[in-house]
Amino acid sequence: MSALPSLAPLAAVADNLLAARELMAFTLGFHIILACVGVALPAMMLIAELKGRRSGDAVALDLAQRWSKAAAVLFAVGAVTGTVLSFEMGLLWPRFMERWGDVFGTGFAIEGIFFFTEAIFIAIYIYGWKRIEGWRHWWTGVPIVIAGVGGAFSVVAVNSWMNQPQGFRLDDAGNPIDVEPLTALFNPATVYEFPHMLLAAYMVVGFGLASIYAIGMLRSPARRGERRHRLGLLIPLTVAAILTPVQIFVGDVAARGVADHQPAKFAAFECIRQTGPDQTEWIGGVCTDDGVKWGIGIPGLDSLLVGFSTDTVVTGLDQIPDDEEPPAHTLLHLAFDAMVGIGFALLALGAWLAVAWWRRRDIPETRWFLRAVAVSGPAAVIAMEAGWIVTEVGRQPWIVNGLMRTEEAVTGAGGLWFVLAGAIVLYAALGAVSVAALRRVARRQDPGADVGVGLPYGPPAPLAPGREERR
Repeated sequence: MSALPSLAPLAAVADNLLAARELMAFTLGFHIILACVGVALPAMMLIAELKGRRSGDAVALDLAQRWSKAAAVLFAVGAVTGTVLSFEMGLLWPRFMERWGDVFGTGFAIEGIFFFTEAIFIAIYIYGWKRIEGWRHWWTGVPIVIAGVGGAFSVVAVNSWMNQPQGFRLDDAGNPIDVEPLTALFNPATVYEFPHMLLAAYMVVGFGLASIYAIGMLRSPARRGERRHRLGLLIPLTVAAILTPVQIFVGDVAARGVADHQPAKFAAFECIRQTGPDQTEWIGGVCTDDGVKWGIGIPGLDSLLVGFSTDTVVTGLDQIPDDEEPPAHTLLHLAFDAMVGIGFALLALGAWLAVAWWRRRDIPETRWFLRAVAVSGPAAVIAMEAGWIVTEVGRQPWIVNGLMRTEEAVTGAGGLWFVLAGAIVLYAALGAVSVAALRRVARRQDPGADVGVGLPYGPPAPLAPGREERR
């Protein structure tokens, strides 16, 4: 019995670690969807406005204005959830920030500059719909797109640094000195993590926006002939479909980068137990100490994908110390499979659209196509979230790969489970308010109203009865 009190601090640390990780995972998983919208939706509305300006298309201009209002709503919500994450970095992981903040802090500082730039130009863009004429208005949206990409780069570069830290030396006490912030930001993992996340953002928004119009066309067959719904589906779906094969290529490069620089993560999500050549690629299944059970195995494919030869030696978990193995191998494996599988399913959807457009210059008219598009939005979100599970859970037990364990960084403050419960309630309310606001934006114009009235270069408002237009 005398040994029990000595275990209490360890139990408290373990409980805090789990609570802190769950809280961070929940808030980050919520925020990252909004971050994707902030990065990619401005590009969609600029494409719609570009079409409207070039061809005098009032429907395209109307879509751009509607999407800009939705972007403003979601940007405001994202500002709230992003601020929460900023506080969590310091409150949940104080030792991490204290020790390593000087190394990666530049990335967050740069992200703050891009954030405020994006906020300023979103306000100008929306305010300028009836006040800034023609192409001048379109150009006010360009900085929004640039700022979104720059902000994404800054944040992803910090995460990449956590996976492959560099840009410093360690003193005798193990603290970083001689910091080189730019070297830290432009670490080897940034090369593939940033484009992978950027393309994921555009796919989430592209397929997600298209799915909204597909659902509307399924619910009301009359909308299938409305140009607003058809154009609202076609613009984002085309962008997402074009980027999907690029994303698959980047993902392949990223997987090889992980195999080279983070072998423990790669071995965990591929369920590789023994180091060696001719490694089997497993699709699905459960990872066990005796190998993968109930999965579909393709002999030699894993080695072929890593080194373009079945003779490529791939590191297995037998080379990783037990206390440095990532947890939840089956979760990692299934998350990786979900990400890849959904990616190829979206590639097939894009090919379906491409063939139909090549043949008839129109979208497929079958209900099955609309159903597939309707599912593609949630599927893209699931793939993106699954990718973050692979990235974050796969790095464990390290918060800075190979240099600082997550349990060393966590706060000693109690009550984190109550904070998590409060966060769930708060974010549920925030999500409900966001959906209500977006629905109100979507319904502000009556279905029978003249599309584009009041917009720059849109159709003029009808004259009152009995009045003649002055020429």
